[in-house]
Amino acid sequence: MDETEFWAIVDSSREAAGGDPVEQADALVQRLVLLDPESVVDFARHFESRLARAYRWDLWAAARLLLDDPGEEAFDGFRCWLIGQGRQVFEGALHEPDDLAELLEDFDDELDGDGEDLGYAPYEAYEQLTAVELPDLGLPEQPAEPEGSPLGLEDRAALAERFPALAERFPPAR
Repeated sequence: MDETEFWAIVDSSREAAGGDPVEQADALVQRLVLLDPESVVDFARHFESRLARAYRWDLWAAARLLLDDPGEEAFDGFRCWLIGQGRQVFEGALHEPDDLAELLEDFDDELDGDGEDLGYAPYEAYEQLTAVELPDLGLPEQPAEPEGSPLGLEDRAALAERFPALAERFPPAR
């Protein structure tokens, strides 16, 4: 499976779910079980590679502006959700997290930002196809610390200065 095919599957699952991350995960599993097991493994590798690429302090800080929870689990779910938004949003956010202000049509902190179930979709699909767990993907372990310089996740004012467009477009509803 190449990168274009990976993103086409992500896009089709998002479209089928109308943007709902939980429904998108279900749609993704439904789409993946139509593939052969090796293609599901390839999809999982693509997904996990992108998850690792998004393990960055600047992206975590941008997620903190959008989400109330600054914790690592929330950031993991955010990174999965970000992949689920498709190639343009994902790559744009990696290029400059503040560009999420332009890349996202909308952001509802009750619905958006948590795509944890998307991360489980290839594992679930593989088990449905083979009745065994997905094999080791042969990818490097996630580093202990995100890439880049740490940003104070608790200082929302400093984060708003770093990401002015994001802070202006999606001010906290708290």
